Amino acid sequence: MAFVWIIWVIFFVILSSIKIVYQYERGVKFTLGKYSGIMSPGLRLVIPIFQTWHKIDMRVNVVDVPDQDCITKDNVSVRVNAVLYFKVRKAESAVIQVEDYMYATSQLAQTTMRNVVGEVTLDQLLGSRDEVSKKIEEIVDKSTDPWGIKVDSVDLKDVVLPDQMKRTMAKEAESERERRALIIKSEGEKIASSNLMNAAKVLSSSTGALHLRTLQNFNDIASDPTNTIVFAVPLEALGALEGVKK
Repeated sequence: MAFVWIIWVIFFVILSSIKIVYQYERGVKFTLGKYSGIMSPGLRLVIPIFQTWHKIDMRVNVVDVPDQDCITKDNVSVRVNAVLYFKVRKAESAVIQVEDYMYATSQLAQTTMRNVVGEVTLDQLLGSRDEVSKKIEEIVDKSTDPWGIKVDSVDLKDVVLPDQMKRTMAKEAESERERRALIIKSEGEKIASSNLMNAAKVLSSSTGALHLRTLQNFNDIASDPTNTIVFAVPLEALGALEGVKK
């Protein structure tokens, strides 16, 4: 009877010792509290009491960096959030060197984002978002390297401005549009005046051309029966008629 119990105990010990490591995982094994190796994918044995292990996911992790209140170099308060993509490069370092690598990486990304945003102006933040993201990525990647973490990318999602700043920027944009409209209008008036001046030179160079142009304008106006024309015949026109009579 005792022998049967021994068999059952051995069976349960062996059964509880069997561990399965998936393809996208690695197991960090400790024997009597000391690191003893990496468990590759497959069926593995971990001796109870004497050995323990930690399962580490080697796939790319996505961390949503929450909104951070930041102040830019030109003292503008903004709210910035981002997405962090990273993966574990060394499973043993992720377990031994840091208590919770997910939490630690997220906190480091938040701090780094605030510091980097504080080093650039608002125009640089809005116009060179990719460069700011790249700088955050480089700093976080270098800082997490001892933890066995490889940062793939950091993407800034939103940059939220204060309502007062939005109104100021809207007024500035409207003023810029009005300035461009005035420039375009003045350029058009300049071209029109140049054309009128050239036309005046052509008309003045031909005898009777100005009078013919005046008569043509009258004809255009008279095409609408609702229009009434009252005009005085200039002396020059009478002189032209006298010349024709002679």
